[in-house]
This record gives sequence, C-alpha cells and structure tokens, in this order.
Amino acid sequence: MKSNQVFWITGLSGAGKTSVAMEAVEQLKDSGHDFVLLDGDVVRNGLCKDLGFSIEDRQENIRRVAEVSKLFIQNGQSCICTFISPTNAIRNMAAEIIGVDFFNEVYINTPLAICETRDPKGLYKKVRKGEIPNFTGISSVYEIPENPDLILDCYNHFLSKSVKELMEFITLKIQ
Repeated sequence: MKSNQVFWITGLSGAGKTSVAMEAVEQLKDSGHDFVLLDGDVVRNGLCKDLGFSIEDRQENIRRVAEVSKLFIQNGQSCICTFISPTNAIRNMAAEIIGVDFFNEVYINTPLAICETRDPKGLYKKVRKGEIPNFTGISSVYEIPENPDLILDCYNHFLSKSVKELMEFITLKIQ
C-alpha cells in the first residue's frame, strides 16, 4: 500500500453514505485490505453521545472523529468515514487534522427530495412535524462540498454502481 488513507463520505441524511460505505468495506476486506468504517450513527451512540446537533456540537463531533481517523492511519489502517459534516469549514477542519495528503472527500450527491422519500430512520417526517430542530438540509445548513475528490450519484444509479466507482477511486489511492 502507498499509504493509509481516510475516505470521508459526506451528504444529507438518507443520501446513501452508510449503504455505499458498508458494501465497499466488505469488498475491501474480502480483497485483503485492512479498512475501518466509522459511521456517524455508531459514533453518536458512543464516542459522541454527549453531543447534540448544534453547529458547535457538530463541529466537535467531526473534530473527535478526525482525531480517531488520524490515529487509525498512523497505526496502519485506512478508514471510511460516513458523516453528514454539514459545512465546508467543518470538513476542512477534518482534513487539516487528518492531513490533507491522507484525506479524500467523497460527496454523495442525493437531492433533499430523494432523501426525504427514502427517510430510512423516519427523521424527515419528524422534522416536518416540528419534532426535530437543527436538522441538516432543512432547518440547519448543509453546504455542498467545494472541491470533492469524488462525487457519487446515489439516486440515478443502483447502489452497485456507486460502490464500484468508490472502489475504483479507493484502489487508485491505496495502490
């Protein structure tokens, strides 16, 4: 391997981040690559369970994950991270912590209307009823990445095509 890398997958809730990442990690492990998946929902239930969803708490959430990701790559493992990470400033902070030579931003470009129809956790319905404040993409900002390294279309293509595109990108970066 050239070097260990962090593949930071960003997009709205329901965009397909976790689905693409889980399949990619499975394929990577099957082909002998040592990868760790850091998923936003999992991290929020453990390492970051003390945080809310204000922009300050979201920044702290990403700061912690970036520090953990940096530890993984320093110890011989690459990571795929699936976090909404709503602003360019927050994602840039993660890149600086991890190191820009090791940080690869992947944007899952799924429109809000599509994410709402998927609504795998029922969150959008709760937001529309006023039950969830500070929800990214509706009542809280989501900035489209300025210069992502890869853009995946998870609404016009099957999951398998997005996974294939991600796998090709990862393979180029870790060879």
